Amino acid sequence: MAEQNYFSKIFGDSPVTPLQNHINKVVSCVETLPAYFDAVFSENWEQASVIQDELVNFEHEADNIKNEIRMHLPSGLFMPVDRRDVLEVLDLQDSLANRAKDISGLILGRKMAFPIELHDTYRKFLDRCIDATKKAQVAINELDELVVTGFRGDEATRVKAMIEELHVIEDDTDKIQISIRAQLYKLEAELPPVDVMFIYEIIKWTGDLADTAQSTGNRLQLMLAK
Repeated sequence: MAEQNYFSKIFGDSPVTPLQNHINKVVSCVETLPAYFDAVFSENWEQASVIQDELVNFEHEADNIKNEIRMHLPSGLFMPVDRRDVLEVLDLQDSLANRAKDISGLILGRKMAFPIELHDTYRKFLDRCIDATKKAQVAINELDELVVTGFRGDEATRVKAMIEELHVIEDDTDKIQISIRAQLYKLEAELPPVDVMFIYEIIKWTGDLADTAQSTGNRLQLMLAK
């Protein structure tokens, strides 16, 4: 009985509740990046460190939720959502928080200075990548309704539309990424080669946010198709 009560405490009335709690914490983590980059672009490393601590705290909280789900997600009980689907979506969500931590950690560790010519384009790129993570969050938060409707009907149509919007956003991020890489290429001769290498890495990791959000949408699409 105690184990059943603990399951109820973690999962509430739905097997997807903790998944939603997790993506909400993950998005809180990712949403600290714009303020973080404001500090980085002004080379205010003290403020950047404070914001990075906040980001890491969100990532740790998301990790705690992830670990609770992995330890207590039932394998032998009937659930309206396949256990493997829950775990695969969880891993994708987790990688969003991890990537945000990677980005902030590398920049702070090296006190990386971004060329001013890249600031506007990078912020546009980052904001659009965050749009992708937030769209994935909205879709995940519709899972309760999807379970109730058996992944059919108007609710399924609404979620499919969200996933299509997510693909559009991810396509936008690809185009912006091409643009910012072209800008950086023109500046390469003026910058230390090591700095150039790490800026390219940050650009790639930022794009990973949108790519992973899209992968989360793709996984939901597969769940709808079952």
